Amino acid sequence: MKLSTWNVNGIRASLNKGLREYLNTCDADIICLQETKAQEGQADLSGFAGYTGVWNSAEKKGYSGTLILSRIPVISTTLGLGINEHDKEGRLITAEFEDFYVVNVYTPNSQAGLARLPYRLQWDDAYRAHLKKLEKKKPVIACGDLNCAHQEIDLANPKSNRLNPGFSDDERASFTKHLDAGFLDIFRQFDPSPGRYTWWTQRTPDARAKNIGWRLDYWLASEKLRPALKSCTIRADVHGSDHCPVELVVG
Repeated sequence: MKLSTWNVNGIRASLNKGLREYLNTCDADIICLQETKAQEGQADLSGFAGYTGVWNSAEKKGYSGTLILSRIPVISTTLGLGINEHDKEGRLITAEFEDFYVVNVYTPNSQAGLARLPYRLQWDDAYRAHLKKLEKKKPVIACGDLNCAHQEIDLANPKSNRLNPGFSDDERASFTKHLDAGFLDIFRQFDPSPGRYTWWTQRTPDARAKNIGWRLDYWLASEKLRPALKSCTIRADVHGSDHCPVELVVG
């Protein structure tokens, strides 16, 4: 089974920049998209036969949002965390399948000056509790833009970004709590190498060409699923957003 996650930074624009081609060729059974910035019906996905879409759109139009496309039967879906203050921005979808849950998340950014850091940390705690609650029923595969480069190896310039959103000590410690709770950072199970990034800022000219990036997009999994994990690949060759897809194969 193949799964893919991708922050598309606006699904309508991305469809014309490479997303449409990717959806037609990636051959993934489950595709999780973040930062869709659209309401259901605003993006033409009619050409992708065989997939069922589950949308969670933000109350604020043109902002945030998540989407799961699946060609595998979905038993049930829930939107959000069930906490009103966290569920207005369309940031999370949970889909139940026969043998596991898939959770698609777009974690809040701490913003300039870490202005939203307290809220971000509250979100992380609620997100982690949600995963652990699901895990009591069946294993969990979670993915998305977690807006955190966990270790120095996960971004090109760790020293100059130490206090910046996505690489603050508090955010990194919060991410560690996900791993301490029993979830695997799947990519690092397969590839310990530096220079493996999933996002390149558009503020720096040629950042992507020079690979001045961050690893912000992840697949996490319950420890119980370790034997089923076959590969995890960052598709830096795929364009269409300032992020790139990350593909997971389980079997």
